[in-house]
Amino acid sequence: MEYITGRTDFKLSNSVVSLGKFDGLHRGHQLLLNKILEQKKFGYQAVMFTFMYHPQNLFSEKELDLIYTEEEKKYILQKSGLDVLVSYPFTEETASMEPEQFVKEVLIDKLDSKMIVVGRDFCFGHQRKGNVELLKKLSITYGYELVVYDKIMEGDQVISSSFIRSEIAEGRLENANQFLGNPYTIMGVVQHGRKIGHTLGFPTTNLIPEKNKLLPPSGVYASITTVNGRKYPGVTNIGFNPTVGKTPEKRVETFIFDFNSDLYDTFIEVALYARERGEVKYQTLDELRAQMKKDIVYGRDYFEKHPY
Repeated sequence: MEYITGRTDFKLSNSVVSLGKFDGLHRGHQLLLNKILEQKKFGYQAVMFTFMYHPQNLFSEKELDLIYTEEEKKYILQKSGLDVLVSYPFTEETASMEPEQFVKEVLIDKLDSKMIVVGRDFCFGHQRKGNVELLKKLSITYGYELVVYDKIMEGDQVISSSFIRSEIAEGRLENANQFLGNPYTIMGVVQHGRKIGHTLGFPTTNLIPEKNKLLPPSGVYASITTVNGRKYPGVTNIGFNPTVGKTPEKRVETFIFDFNSDLYDTFIEVALYARERGEVKYQTLDELRAQMKKDIVYGRDYFEKHPY
């Protein structure tokens, strides 16, 4: 997969393009992605176009926490078969582009779009004045095919990134995963920790996520860790380790069941399935050790009832 980021001096040809924010790559996004991937058999390039930073960030002092960071999104899409991911710079200049200017200068001149695939509520251009009606009108002028997908529902709830973010932020992982279509996952290279888990008899892998990664509340979760394509059940603690001296940042520490290989400097994926409990400061290491044994029982029991 070609990854074009932070620059505007590129030119593609014969592209089918899906446009959007794509935070979480949820079930609605997957419809758009699958549509462009289907066109590859006809000789087209499958291109996903998004912005390098979430558009909300330019106009807000608070950085939006993302379900998947840019690196995580890139990794997922690379495995999907996508040909090109464009993370276009979202600057004041980009934000001030009139909708038709964006279509002509970006979608046509840079991407050579033969098909454009969007969601029904897709808006673009200065003050978000561009919409699917304008895209339909301009398709006659510029000769592309427009494919529009309606929002999809889970029960009476629209599947959206904002709703999924709220579910993750509340620790409702099972519900969030249902809407995502895949388990919410934290990815990264295993770091050296303080080896407290090893001292307690439960060695853990340690990830330190990027600052803009949306994390669920501190606590313990049933998890599946993927290492070199193989999946292993376990339990994951997210938090600051208050019992053994608080860490400066939230960490993701996973005890993988029946696994004893050294994973330092190895890229892993930790998928969270369900929340067991919140993070607690114990008075002694023996209390912490006893609770960790209970957490492991919870995790094993969870995956016996929910095969992965």
